[in-house]
Amino acid sequence: MQTSILSTYYDARLPWYTIYPTVAQFSKAVGADACERWLQHLPLDQSVSLYFHIPFCRSICWYCGFARSITRRDSPILDFLGALRKEIDLVAAHLAQPLPVSDVHFGGGTPTLIEPTEFRRLMELLRRRFAISNTAAIAVEIDPRTFTLATCEGLAAAGVNRASLGVQSFDPIVQKAINRVQSEAQTERVVESLRQHGIMRVNFDLIYGLPNQTVQSCVETATTAVAMRPDRLAVFGYAHVPSFKKNQRLIDEAALPDSHARSEQAAAMANTLTAAGYRQIGLDHFALPNDELALAQKAGRLRRNSLGYSADTCNKVIGFGPSAIGRLGEGYVQNEVTAGSYSGQINAGCLATSRGYCLSLEDRVRAAIIERLMCDFEVDVPAICVAHGFDPVAFLGSGERLAMLVEDGVVQMEKGFIRVRPQHRFLTRAVAAAFDCYLRAPLCSDQPTQ
Repeated sequence: MQTSILSTYYDARLPWYTIYPTVAQFSKAVGADACERWLQHLPLDQSVSLYFHIPFCRSICWYCGFARSITRRDSPILDFLGALRKEIDLVAAHLAQPLPVSDVHFGGGTPTLIEPTEFRRLMELLRRRFAISNTAAIAVEIDPRTFTLATCEGLAAAGVNRASLGVQSFDPIVQKAINRVQSEAQTERVVESLRQHGIMRVNFDLIYGLPNQTVQSCVETATTAVAMRPDRLAVFGYAHVPSFKKNQRLIDEAALPDSHARSEQAAAMANTLTAAGYRQIGLDHFALPNDELALAQKAGRLRRNSLGYSADTCNKVIGFGPSAIGRLGEGYVQNEVTAGSYSGQINAGCLATSRGYCLSLEDRVRAAIIERLMCDFEVDVPAICVAHGFDPVAFLGSGERLAMLVEDGVVQMEKGFIRVRPQHRFLTRAVAAAFDCYLRAPLCSDQPTQ
């Protein structure tokens, strides 16, 4: 990729556009009252997804950008679970009847720090409060370093059918630099145990752009991962924002690769995975050809939400736990970020919504355009605009970003149909940003958002 193109577009710390508008636009003007109304207005015949943020870890990973609490004791987790069960009851009380659920995801933090008996109790409560389909995807994020056989047995008994393993890198030098030492053998044991207990769908999370990482170490990590044959891999670029995440200040900035090295690492990992038979899904996911993501992409129904790429067709998400984001019919809501503030609100009998965003009609058009770009690397802007009753000229002719992208050859545009050139797909976020009416900063900004 040309260095001039990289310096113009990739160096920009642009949003990842898992949602639009991004959390930077959330406001305290949308709070618990709005969340209550929006929950009451959810259609009773349409499926929703449930997301649970479990904020606890045993140790801190220096690269981490998520809301989490470090605890060596189980008592804070048990106290949190008491509040989480109350939140489930509070949300259910605002629904006329149990809503159908097609997808449940436990993220973190480390959800598998929940003791197996407590996790089964939690799933039993969910099944009483919601109509969880027998075919629903029930996924849990796992830290292999703290995973036990009892945990595996508990997940299987609770009906979990997908596991997402945090790996990041198998290079011991990189692991030491990010304070996450995790052997290949540890990861392999977890994969084998999951499959032996009937949890057959396994995902890996990998990262490029970490300190001391090289193209060779990225290829070796991807090759090691492929040998365990996960169904999916997410390959994320590390976002270094120490001004917002204090734990990232422990990372040696001098050891971080530059933008050109990052692009080479991403390309090398992508080439390794596709050569091993994985299909590239959107910007940063890879899946075996028979996986739901690959099938959704082939059918043109790949979606993008706050968790990344999804085959789930429902567009409503109810978020539980501190910092969790939900998308209801009228807009987005986010819970209190810290576990203490979250639990305080819930234990007082109130929803924990701290801020949110009410979607306008124009927001929905822009969100649809951005989603198709992020999923398909192309979009028919006039078709989406007309479907929503908008004039496409207003979207194609405003601002200079799109014109620059066309002039620099990053995208092709014909009669409003935009396609990102294959060699520039690494820059798809920059193309999506051309339709972000809230992004007023110049091309180089300091804070990445969702």
